[in-house]
Amino acid sequence: MKVAIVMGSKSDYPVVERAEKILAEFGIAYETRVISAHRTPKAAADFASSADAAGIEAIIAAAGKAAHLAGVIAAHTPLPVIGLPIKSSTLDGLDSLLSTVQMPKGVPVATVAIDGAENAALLAAQMLSLRYSGLKTALLAYKERMENEVLAADREFRGSDGLL
Repeated sequence: MKVAIVMGSKSDYPVVERAEKILAEFGIAYETRVISAHRTPKAAADFASSADAAGIEAIIAAAGKAAHLAGVIAAHTPLPVIGLPIKSSTLDGLDSLLSTVQMPKGVPVATVAIDGAENAALLAAQMLSLRYSGLKTALLAYKERMENEVLAADREFRGSDGLL
């Protein structure tokens, strides 16, 4: 089980690193690359078209500004592609979000929130869980831990008697 993470610039890494942590938490192998849709279009196409044969099962594509990376990758692979729009200095990431989510018919890209690296990794894990039942069990446990953390925070907020 392996996920590829591609980012348009190494400056995207502080966000991408959060996706790596989630994938590692679930024991999902990953590789992270810097590939630009605009500055290295041939490398992007080559990477995407060979990803399936390389054992990659899903791709997270992180990019900011004119964020065409996810679409370029999706155009060259049958694998699921998850777009991760990166907040840019110009339009607070709205440009990245719109560039990622507005794909033409036939070139789907699942898109998460601006800087939503954790959800990109979780979505990849959920996709893989269709094939790997142990991963599905781990995801259910993760959701249960989240629920318990919120309930504990609520109890703490309300006080030990449960009254406001």
